[in-house]
Amino acid sequence: MTSRWSPDAPASGGFDPAATQTHVSVLFFAGDRVYKLKKPVRTPFLDFSSPELRLQACQREVELNRRLAPDVYLGVAGILGPDGRACDHLVVMRRMPPERRLARLVRKGDCDDCLDAVAGTVARFHASAATGPDIAAEGSRDALLSRWEANISEMERFAPQLPQPGLPERIAQLVRSYLAGRKHLLDRRIAEGKIRDGHGDLLADDVFCLEDGPRILDCLEFDDRLRYVDVLDDAAFLAMDLEHLGGPEVGRRFLEAYQKASGESHPPGLAHHYMAYRAHVRAKVACLRHEQGDSEALSEATELLEIAASHLEASRVVLVLVGGLPGTGKSTLAGAIGGERGWIVLRSDEIRKDLAGVPHSVRENPGYLQGSYTKEMTDATYSALLGRAREHLQLGSSVILDASWSSVEQRESAALAARSCVAELVALCCMAPLELASARIAERARRGGDPSDATPAVARSMAAGFDDWPGAEVIDASGEPHETLERAGRAIADKLGEAVRN
Repeated sequence: MTSRWSPDAPASGGFDPAATQTHVSVLFFAGDRVYKLKKPVRTPFLDFSSPELRLQACQREVELNRRLAPDVYLGVAGILGPDGRACDHLVVMRRMPPERRLARLVRKGDCDDCLDAVAGTVARFHASAATGPDIAAEGSRDALLSRWEANISEMERFAPQLPQPGLPERIAQLVRSYLAGRKHLLDRRIAEGKIRDGHGDLLADDVFCLEDGPRILDCLEFDDRLRYVDVLDDAAFLAMDLEHLGGPEVGRRFLEAYQKASGESHPPGLAHHYMAYRAHVRAKVACLRHEQGDSEALSEATELLEIAASHLEASRVVLVLVGGLPGTGKSTLAGAIGGERGWIVLRSDEIRKDLAGVPHSVRENPGYLQGSYTKEMTDATYSALLGRAREHLQLGSSVILDASWSSVEQRESAALAARSCVAELVALCCMAPLELASARIAERARRGGDPSDATPAVARSMAAGFDDWPGAEVIDASGEPHETLERAGRAIADKLGEAVRN
């Protein structure tokens, strides 16, 4: 119900009124109340240009925000003009204690106790949020790309003012590359019911951590479609903002708490992509504030674009081939890379055992090209290995394939798999002296439990038929495992052109 308010009306609580503003609103603080006035602005993404449109926006803001903070959004009040009629309208809110604002707590380094509570509140909200065909359609790859392209286009006019003018172009390149191969992933998210009518604008400045639970304010009300997002996208907005305020660890801490509270399951790269999208949106908003005279906003926009670029780098989907002869340390290296980066490791020795119906721990002793190691069985093993890799790559997970990769045909098949999934290919070939490799093979056999059946004799026979591999980065794996991992990390970074983080 709409009530009436006059600027001359006494404020409850006896405090003198104060005011602040955003790029689209002016907020008046009076006692225990906040009155929010929409500015008469029109931008590419909202229209508050007439009193009627502002009234609709106020009503919609109250309706939507009561989903998360029903006791904060009290209603809509009319502003009375000289003739006694309402000439504009305000959203009336209960005033929150500024010292409990999440952004302030993050800056003080005192937010650990409330992140779990906020994550739980967001997860419960998402679980009950509306969904349906119209909402789900906004989670498609094409819909997400369309939103990105709109933001990229709107940012073009600000690029000449940025200290790093090439950064927007780099962001656009990474976005298009990622989304080109992620249709299957985003279709699965739709099928799993992950696209909901969310908050759309989760910022730490609008979250208050009270004793009886968080209050989350100021959802996006001016365009319903911009709230129709993947629940991970919604949560990633707050994670990105927390990172901007307190560093990457705070953002990761919130996402981990949200994942635990919601039971969310997703490839890490998808969270990175959504965090990048949200940083890019906020960079656009900062640029608009700069246009309106905010002298510090351009620096903030640059910081946010750098955050976006760093997460897009981390979201890149990579297929890594770790090859070489038996005993050269490829399995140890593949496992170490996977553990460090959170990438999936698939091992040909295990897949070969699966196809043969043999437990991984059972050691066979066939000769070269005999038993489970005939050419036909090896071809089937590599086919299954690449088939499983494609499934993960299509879902946005980077994959490490631990196999010998001794033939040109095998490597060409891997390159084709990477191209079909729009993944970047990195090939590493492990090398170690024959004596060391033989000693490692013997020690592995003595310990038992490893799926590899290789013997020093088999390794020597394989060496004679190992095709040249000019496209691979040669990794000296004769030293300590951590030294080999460092060499491989540098080789991957050089190949991709950027240091990859996770």
